[in-house]
Amino acid sequence: MTRDLSRLMNPRTIAVVGGGPWCASIIKAARRIGFLGDIFPVHPSGKEIAGLPSLRRLEDWQGSIDAAFIGINRHATIDAVNALHDLGGGGAVCFASGFTEAAAEDDKGTDLQARLVQAAGEMPVLGPNCYGFVNALDKTAIWPDQHGLEPILCGVAILTQSSNIAINLTMQRRALPIAYMVTCGNMAQTNQAQIAMALLEDPRVTAIGLHVEGFADLRDWEALAHKSHQKNVPLVALKVGASDQARHATVSHTASLAGSDAGAQAFLARLGIPRVKTLPGFLETLKLLHCVGPLKSNRIASISCSGGEASLIADLAMDRDLEFPALSPGQGEALRGALGPMVALANPLDYHTYIWRDVQAMTQAWGGLTGDGIAMTFSVVDYPHTDAADWTCATQAALGVHAQTGAPFAVVATLPELMPPDTARQLMQGGVVPFLGLSEALEAAEAAAGIRAPDPDPVLLPGLAAPDVTLTEDEAKAALAAHGVLVPKFCLAESPEDAARMAAGLRAPLALKGVGLAHKSDHGAVRLGLAAEDVARVAAEIGTDRFLTEEMATGGVAELLIGITRDPAHGFVLTLGAGGVLAEILQDTVSLLVPSRPEEVKKALTLLKCASLLAGYRGKPAADMQAILKVIKAVQAYVIANADTVSEVEINPLICTPDRAIAVDALIRKARI
Repeated sequence: MTRDLSRLMNPRTIAVVGGGPWCASIIKAARRIGFLGDIFPVHPSGKEIAGLPSLRRLEDWQGSIDAAFIGINRHATIDAVNALHDLGGGGAVCFASGFTEAAAEDDKGTDLQARLVQAAGEMPVLGPNCYGFVNALDKTAIWPDQHGLEPILCGVAILTQSSNIAINLTMQRRALPIAYMVTCGNMAQTNQAQIAMALLEDPRVTAIGLHVEGFADLRDWEALAHKSHQKNVPLVALKVGASDQARHATVSHTASLAGSDAGAQAFLARLGIPRVKTLPGFLETLKLLHCVGPLKSNRIASISCSGGEASLIADLAMDRDLEFPALSPGQGEALRGALGPMVALANPLDYHTYIWRDVQAMTQAWGGLTGDGIAMTFSVVDYPHTDAADWTCATQAALGVHAQTGAPFAVVATLPELMPPDTARQLMQGGVVPFLGLSEALEAAEAAAGIRAPDPDPVLLPGLAAPDVTLTEDEAKAALAAHGVLVPKFCLAESPEDAARMAAGLRAPLALKGVGLAHKSDHGAVRLGLAAEDVARVAAEIGTDRFLTEEMATGGVAELLIGITRDPAHGFVLTLGAGGVLAEILQDTVSLLVPSRPEEVKKALTLLKCASLLAGYRGKPAADMQAILKVIKAVQAYVIANADTVSEVEINPLICTPDRAIAVDALIRKARI
């Protein structure tokens, strides 16, 4: 259900239900931001709260109630929400805790949360266990604590489940204009993606930052990504809560390699939403997006008056998806005209201090590193906190570059404390990004360059049935072969003698495997390079009840792991990586979600460290990429056909040769039908 949050987020009347100190803080926070509507406390005693007399009941208010802060115990909260709903209220912020977040300690919490949702009906509710929000655009706050926001005309929106992080972010002093700060709480009824979609309707919102602990509804997040792209309002995520939950299932290599965080990363990539790792990087990315919007590429330039700073920014960018392209002839000409013959031209550029204080020359030189495919130019400037008067020329030059070229331009202080707040605000007003911290600036640039259109295909939603059976290798191979996976010719026997007899019909060299073991190599139950006459003896040595004999795949140039695991939070995670018995040691993997199109899979394969083997390494032939893609497509087809029951599928290794890709081992875990 799509709920209208407009009355709740921009109310003319606010009811404050409760008598604790939090309720007085709500009234003070609203006054601090400049709220001009009606606000009234509600308490059965009728006592005065923050200088205002209380009404004894919500029903005593003569008029509509657009929003309510409900700061009473969890049981009474449900009654208050029900009363507000019956009065036609616009929405509520439910402050009380003790709902699903406390279910492990109190099994009543889940039931209470369901009753809260029922009481609210179509009326939107934030929370429970929610701090509320500040709307700096319309001078509204339902916020039971201090906040650092001031009224603004436009800016970014930030959504988080963490109240404490939200408070801290409102106190930032980085010249970032925050339009909305919203805490989401338990999201019993209205989830983070739905709130963000509502804020996209406000044309004054320039970008949205999402501090994400978990994805509540994948379809809502997909809808948010599409709406964001349509409205050209970029999103950035700080995803936390990486878990080892998926690593506990150790039947396959895939399960140990693809933890739930791999699913989260793959889901964000599929949505076209960049992910940052730190709160400072989160804020600096939002600042960049507010000023400039998404960057057109990952090609950046840097200019500084120190070779040390030029080297530092180059080194810090090495581990990021950023490039410093060589100077074009036009850039070289512009720089030579401004700097003369004494400066060695390069990108990053050390322009020395010959032109310091000459604003016109500085503007010309700095402007020379824009254009010609440069997505953003950084000027590295640290303003001393003792006396920065002599650094005014740098501020004027940066503003001049942006005014003259219109190109994305930034001034970055290598240390956050060396960007004065007044200077940062002046640069922001002139369209120049004032970055606090060199690492943070590069994190922001990488994120802004990584914004993409969302994948048009929805992710495959997994079933809920718990896996209780692991198919034998022959069963798994047969199931995958039915969907187009190429497997070796094999035979299954229940005694060494039968294995030897059947092996006579296979082409040597042969592989012999003991059936029924998850990690056969660890038990010495895989023997390779056998002749038919060796099979009986080797089978007796292995000692299992059944034996799989198959023709070995020869001529391989690389071994891959192809695995899919069910991730309840994100769908089905498709893991591609270097295969074989060393898969977990090599840790050379990339993750996508099902379904992924062949072109996406091919691009992902190029990111692997073993990609050079697939392309043909040191004169060796290349692997048949089309055959590899066909196998991956077939594995996805099996999962799509069995989404309600399958938990894990793995091929390891997939032997990749110049003319085929053949699955020599396979595993499937699923629920019984």
